Amino acid sequence: MELDASWASRAVTAAEAIAQVPSGARVFVHGAAATPTPLVDALVARADLEGVRLYHLHTGGPAPFAAPDVAERIRSVSFFVGPHVRAAVAEGRADFMPVFLSDIPELFTSRTIPLDVAIVQLAPPDRHGLCSLGTSVDAARAAVDSARIVIAEINDQMPRTHGNTAVPLARVHAFVRTNRPLHAAPPPEATEIDRRIGELVAELVEDGATLQAGIGAIPDAVLARLGNRLELGVHTEMFSDGMIDLIEAGVVTNRAKAVHPGRSVTAFVSGSQRLFDLVHDNPLVEFHGCDRTNDTALIRKNDKVTAINSALEIDLSGQVCADSIGSAIYSGIGGQMDFLRGAALSRGGKPIIALPATAAGGKVSRIAGQLKSGAGVVTTRGHVHWVVTEYGARNLHGLTLRERGEALISLAHPDVRGELRRGLFELRHYDLGAH
Repeated sequence: MELDASWASRAVTAAEAIAQVPSGARVFVHGAAATPTPLVDALVARADLEGVRLYHLHTGGPAPFAAPDVAERIRSVSFFVGPHVRAAVAEGRADFMPVFLSDIPELFTSRTIPLDVAIVQLAPPDRHGLCSLGTSVDAARAAVDSARIVIAEINDQMPRTHGNTAVPLARVHAFVRTNRPLHAAPPPEATEIDRRIGELVAELVEDGATLQAGIGAIPDAVLARLGNRLELGVHTEMFSDGMIDLIEAGVVTNRAKAVHPGRSVTAFVSGSQRLFDLVHDNPLVEFHGCDRTNDTALIRKNDKVTAINSALEIDLSGQVCADSIGSAIYSGIGGQMDFLRGAALSRGGKPIIALPATAAGGKVSRIAGQLKSGAGVVTTRGHVHWVVTEYGARNLHGLTLRERGEALISLAHPDVRGELRRGLFELRHYDLGAH
């Protein structure tokens, strides 16, 4: 049975669709490239709304819901803080919830956060009446399945993706129809330091490895150096443009994977139109909720899981801060711990933290005697394995606190190593000069 072609005639305006959101509602909004901007704008324009809590990951485009004059009506709650809401979180006009990415869907399905409304962007329905969550399934799958009301932007340019992405049009209470480009994320420009780190991390990637790599100059620099590898796989929470050439060149085959063999698996993608074209109607790329992509029990079933993650700061015991600069929230926990632990449990796996040795134009060392006051530990010193900077790669697993300190000092900028050695002596009562 085919869908009646008159479905599009049921589209309404954004204001009419958002009229279904009541005051006091708990609302989820789709994120990254799939951010339903026309509906977000209409929500913010609802001057009569009060007490709305807006739950979201990193959203694409502007974030008008985080503006100072909106805070009294709509309270942003970020699971992962994007650049447009950092100021609002820092000033107390918005909230941040620290949580593993793998745990977010259960917050909705268990009604720990009882969603009233899910606002999402979908691909148009197929002949079976099924829309697609497109480029972001992550927590949106659970939100759509759990919310009382689903409001959608149905965008002709949203890719139809494979995996657990289907949303029956009958599940949608109101929708707007659009034909606009998705929010793109241009690849960052790599520095010489990024490229050097990329070379060092790439040396750790073996043939047959299953990759997890996020967005950014360092992951892209790693991926750009894997063209001569064989039989790579992809099981990740997200990927960007850096993965495209490896997939199209046949370097990524996914034949060595135990979980979803033959398929690249992700929860969302963020990048350029070329990336969106790659995933459109591509049965070799599957999208699943982040409770599945980031499930440590599944990740570990693949051999040689190589998880490449970043950090803002790491102390001499190996504690990794990745979500804040001191007490100022910068991003979120995300899936770092999910994948680093999954990689550690994988046969032949390599959990990797890759970061430049310095920040602020070389003025601040990211390798520190102690984390800044208020800094959050995303990856504990018990979970950290490989750490890579432009000065080398060291595996901390199996090292004592003193040995870790030595290893990490060797990865720091030469100008700060003396100060770090003195700090390590004070911490561990250990004279590095004698060894």
